[in-house]
Amino acid sequence: MLAIKLKRIGKKHQAAFRVVVAEKKSKMAGRYVEDLGFWNPNNKKVSINKERSAYWIKAGAQPTDSVYNLMVKNQIIKGTKKPVHKKSKKPAETPISA
Repeated sequence: MLAIKLKRIGKKHQAAFRVVVAEKKSKMAGRYVEDLGFWNPNNKKVSINKERSAYWIKAGAQPTDSVYNLMVKNQIIKGTKKPVHKKSKKPAETPISA
């Protein structure tokens, strides 16, 4: 199964990402099928090839939640954003009786 996901590039503490089509279970630094664009969170630049990403989505590739949110934000696909980091609900602490 193919996925559209982020591949980290760049120096330490200066992360930049390539948006690639790769096998869902492949490693982050592994081989990919096609390069669709980039995302640099440091200077907020995003460039994703609209036609090729639409082709891969029609072919069955599923974007990860982060890539899906990038595509929605840049109006490449329509929809609402998905929550990426869910806040965990910790159980209420019970006082310890001594």
